[in-house]
Amino acid sequence: MILIRRSLLILLVVCLGCVAQSAPPDVARKIEHQVRSFYTIPVDVKVTVGAITPSTEIPGYDAVSVTIGGGDSKQKDYKFLLSKDRATLLRLTKFDLTKDPFVELMSKIDVNGRPTRGSKSAKVVVVNFDDFECPYCSSMHQTLFPEIFSEYGDRVTFIYKDDPLAEIHPWAIHAAVDANCLAAQSGDAFWDFADYIHANKREVDAEKTPAARFAAVDKITMLQGQKHNLDVAKLQSCVKAQNEDAVRASMKEAEGLGVNGTPALFINGQKIDGAVPIAEVRAALDAALRDAGESVPQHVPSVLAPASK
Repeated sequence: MILIRRSLLILLVVCLGCVAQSAPPDVARKIEHQVRSFYTIPVDVKVTVGAITPSTEIPGYDAVSVTIGGGDSKQKDYKFLLSKDRATLLRLTKFDLTKDPFVELMSKIDVNGRPTRGSKSAKVVVVNFDDFECPYCSSMHQTLFPEIFSEYGDRVTFIYKDDPLAEIHPWAIHAAVDANCLAAQSGDAFWDFADYIHANKREVDAEKTPAARFAAVDKITMLQGQKHNLDVAKLQSCVKAQNEDAVRASMKEAEGLGVNGTPALFINGQKIDGAVPIAEVRAALDAALRDAGESVPQHVPSVLAPASK
């Protein structure tokens, strides 16, 4: 019995050795040099070559992991394929065709309760992460409304989410909170506020102090409330409270989606960064409509100059 146990233990050790083995120093050095060169990794960033294991992806290759970073820097692991003769290193990207990345991305965006423009039943949805103080957002907004909106009409649903860049736009969060106070009572009031701010943000910028800029935004908000016959006392209370929770949650969501600047559009999952020319927006919308089996509108040459990125 003892002999059998020892034999099983030896067999187990041998099998484990077959499954995973440390990369020989010369092979590890070659892999490190290739990875550093290809990804332009600075000398002060650590590169660690992991164990070599049999690959389940491609016959004739083993698998090896390479860890970049660690210690004071952020760590990230990469998977590579290594030929049996240790002469070739491959990076394999595998795509799961049973899933649609556009659909999965859109499912991560919470649009519950957000005001919409266009038909709510449209098969194409445009989500724009917006910043009321951002000049590029103003440019994109004026591209979307009225020109794109008038062309596509009920074929598309437009939804705005908050992503104010507070570090460089000091009154943007305040404006987003005010806009949400309007949206709580009226979608039309929200959109009129967005139209006005994006067309006239210089009115707010012209004020000399931060307090005066906040007051200017609040004045525009209350005027919209009066225009749309909202409950003024309720609106005033909301504006005064300046509850940033919803705005902060939207900002966190944007970060999770890889948004690192505004405007950022998601057209049925297709991402567009920056205030791109109108032709690029049309192309993305038309592609989404075709994918959804919908007709594409006739386009009239734009009279607007291309927007800056």
